[in-house]
Amino acid sequence: MTQEIPSTEPQLTGVRNFRDVGGLPTVDGRRVRHGVLFRSGHLAHATEEDAAFLASLGLHTVFDFRNAADQKLEGPDVELPGVRNVNLPLSDPADGAEFWKMVRDGDLDQLRAILADGQGADRMITSYRMIIKERTSEHSQVLRSLAEDSVPALMHCAAGKDRAGLSVAVTLLAVGVERDAIVEDYLKSNAKHRRYKVRRSGSSPDAYSPEVMELLSPLFDAREEYLAAAFDTVEETWGGVDAYLEQGLGLTPAHRERLRDRLLD
Repeated sequence: MTQEIPSTEPQLTGVRNFRDVGGLPTVDGRRVRHGVLFRSGHLAHATEEDAAFLASLGLHTVFDFRNAADQKLEGPDVELPGVRNVNLPLSDPADGAEFWKMVRDGDLDQLRAILADGQGADRMITSYRMIIKERTSEHSQVLRSLAEDSVPALMHCAAGKDRAGLSVAVTLLAVGVERDAIVEDYLKSNAKHRRYKVRRSGSSPDAYSPEVMELLSPLFDAREEYLAAAFDTVEETWGGVDAYLEQGLGLTPAHRERLRDRLLD
């Protein structure tokens, strides 16, 4: 029996972008059950009160999609009693390390060189496509775990927007949630109180000037075009969601039915 989570969203102090995915509608008239699937940013800075709230959710598994570089930068997740932690990096630790160093440390000219003229958004779209196409084993592991015994579950990455956003989206696709509802939930990461706090070297106003923040915005926004690129990749590579789940992720109809039983009212 999972805990019924109140509809009022908790205001966590050290954890960004937390929410219960419950209530989203499926194409056949069902809804995602409250209290079984949560998403957030990383848990490394959770306060004692945050940790107590998270512990009260009765979580079985926390899926952490950060890589070693993320964990070195932010720290390990807070430990929650009786909760299984599964680290499944959805990006290679070396991939883009220099790029993200430039994001933190680069001056305006350097940021213009790597982000101006749509380069930032293009990078995000490419990343979303690659995660869908190349991380099928990780997504398969997540969905199989959820189907077997891993709920209630919390999925997170650093900001809880991209890697966790895609993993939540794949999970919701697998149980038949309406596409528009998946997009609406994804875009909630743009709310001011949810957004990842951009950290730049130096404390001068220039480090966070309007032009700098405008250049960085594609990296820290949740944009419908990013998720659309992921959905398009499913269609282009496998021909549709059913084939993606069966051929790409190796899910049988029995897996999907168990997943629906676990996650849906």
